[in-house]
Amino acid sequence: MKKYGLTGILIASAILASGCTDDGQSSEAASASEGDSEVVVETTAGTITKEELYEELLSRHGKEVLQDLITRQVLNEKYEIKEEQIDQEVDLYKNQYGDDFEQWLGHLNFEDEEAFREAVHLALLQDEAKADGIEISEEEMEEMYHRLITEVNASHILVEEEELALEIKEKLDGGEDFAELAKEHSIDSSNAEEGGELGFFTSGMMVEPFEIAAFSLEEGEISDPVETEFGYHIIKVLEKQEMDDVNQSFDEMKGDIRRMLVDEKVELSAAQKKIADMLDEAVTDISIEGMEDIFNLESFETEPEEE
Repeated sequence: MKKYGLTGILIASAILASGCTDDGQSSEAASASEGDSEVVVETTAGTITKEELYEELLSRHGKEVLQDLITRQVLNEKYEIKEEQIDQEVDLYKNQYGDDFEQWLGHLNFEDEEAFREAVHLALLQDEAKADGIEISEEEMEEMYHRLITEVNASHILVEEEELALEIKEKLDGGEDFAELAKEHSIDSSNAEEGGELGFFTSGMMVEPFEIAAFSLEEGEISDPVETEFGYHIIKVLEKQEMDDVNQSFDEMKGDIRRMLVDEKVELSAAQKKIADMLDEAVTDISIEGMEDIFNLESFETEPEEE
């Protein structure tokens, strides 16, 4: 069964977390103040000072690291993430990758498991900020869980015009054969001759309006016309069954499911603006040249999509 994990920890946080210590402070080199000329490297060709190292790190990763540190500090004051929540997320990835977990961490540039835990912590904080004020009921989460563990075998009739779709639905309600009407009218050439049969599919395989309609139907039930980017679909569910490889309980997936439902209710751009505004309001002064507008939406990106 697919793992629906945190959406913000696998790309940007990998490089950011590896540069921060447990207490959220940057590395020793990044803490050097302007004018600090302590020599940190000696070579036969000369020396490298702490100030030079700091300036180089600042020019390469300064904005991202500063965003990370501020985000962690501000959100950590506003939201509480328990160690058990981090444990649960980390354990899910350990179970998914098994003996390859350490190799997977290295592939994503995490120095060690502790760096990954810091990234998970930050991602959970961002999720809390994104979900703040959004109501998600237990019933909604249970419904989503059943959708995720179910596969559906369905047929459809796809037409371009709503008027034609309504006419076909009226014929179906009058007892005409679905497969024959699919052969006659459906513009989906990949399955029209097979009566519109699509075979089994799971959540995430179909466009959202189609999926929502299909998973809400009972076996043998036929939908009203459903509009998608492809036209108007009439859907008939032939069979529904639980997938064979379900290995996570509802309680284990509640965190992921809650995030998925929040994602459905809050657009990514709105979430980015919400967090950026929150951080911008909390920051009273930044004295590093070029970093003053660090939380405008062009420079601040939260939660990139997980591959």
